[in-house]
Amino acid sequence: MATLLSPAATTLDRRADFPAMPAGWHYLDSAATAQKPLVVTDAIARAYDRDYATVHRGVYKRSADMTLAYEAARQRVARFIGAASADEVVFVRGATEAINLVAQTWGQTRLKAGDRILLSMLEHHSNIVPWQLLRDRTGVEIDVCPLTADGRIDLDAAEALLTPRHKLVALAHVSNVLGSVLDVRRAAELAHGVGARLLLDGCQAVPRLPVDVAALDCDFYAFSGHKLYGPTGIGALWARAEILDAMPPWQGGGSMIDKVSFERTTYAPAPARFEAGTPHIVGGVGLAAAVDYVEGIGLAAIHAHEAALIAEARERLARINSVRLFGPADSAGILSFAVDGVHPHDVATILDEEGVAIRAGHHCAQPLMADLGVAATARASFGIYNDVSDVEALARGVERVTRIFG
Repeated sequence: MATLLSPAATTLDRRADFPAMPAGWHYLDSAATAQKPLVVTDAIARAYDRDYATVHRGVYKRSADMTLAYEAARQRVARFIGAASADEVVFVRGATEAINLVAQTWGQTRLKAGDRILLSMLEHHSNIVPWQLLRDRTGVEIDVCPLTADGRIDLDAAEALLTPRHKLVALAHVSNVLGSVLDVRRAAELAHGVGARLLLDGCQAVPRLPVDVAALDCDFYAFSGHKLYGPTGIGALWARAEILDAMPPWQGGGSMIDKVSFERTTYAPAPARFEAGTPHIVGGVGLAAAVDYVEGIGLAAIHAHEAALIAEARERLARINSVRLFGPADSAGILSFAVDGVHPHDVATILDEEGVAIRAGHHCAQPLMADLGVAATARASFGIYNDVSDVEALARGVERVTRIFG
């Protein structure tokens, strides 16, 4: 298992940076989407109000300036995740689109009937359904790695499952339900040991853990901007340059071409080849501002802050006899739980009456719910803006749930 950073005794105090976080409201749904700091919303507003123009096509100064800002955002994201080059970063709507892009380009051209893909039991639907669609088109087969007793991807089991027929291993870096952190280096060794590529769903990792794709030794990395305190509708797919260069286009249109005639079209090099049409220009600018904000605080400090809050939340909820906790004790920023005899939606409704916002449901992880033996869970997820008062409000709210349904 990868060693996590030790929880810090001190916590961050960043709530004032977030204009949508009024006093008395306890937002514990960052795993679904993070609130936005003022520096991000200001950057978006400036991009629309003062600087806006199209990119890559205009020869006038504002268009050129906006093009520079958009491509600077790509460079910023590349540095953030340790990419060797900005050309390895493709802007997409989010991780869902990134994984579908890989499935429909690399997967469609590289995989065939009899090849195998290894997923895990805790994957988000966005890292399951695209591979099922590919399976239905190509005949590729899917295997599922089980979990350990405390909710981690069981890499010993993965090692036993993997064969030279496996061409892809696609796993969550951090579980969106359990908060368990994958030992990526070992996963990479196992995948590459049988000649497979490794794709990581990094949605829950990039807001709270340092990510260096070179050090992780993965082949694809996908994440969404809105979970990283950035805007919705923007995210990134990173892939090794040699992989991107060999992948065919995904969608056709403007910007992704070299030359078009009715007889034949040639295509631009990566990443432009995968970015047909006018991009989410302002989304890229906002994402760069979010990266600046997060790195200004430091991912190590953010992880330590969230780890301390998770430890306190687990300790407080564990005192309540009717509460069942899921996932490992060192989960990264995410805690799922159930209250005996109470539907998670009822838990969330009562907590909302107490000013506590959590998520309740299957969290786009229905196979995991079945594996846990529940239809749904309640989920509290922490961010930069949370502190111990949020943990106390969560515990008080759950205690009220048990009194109501006691």
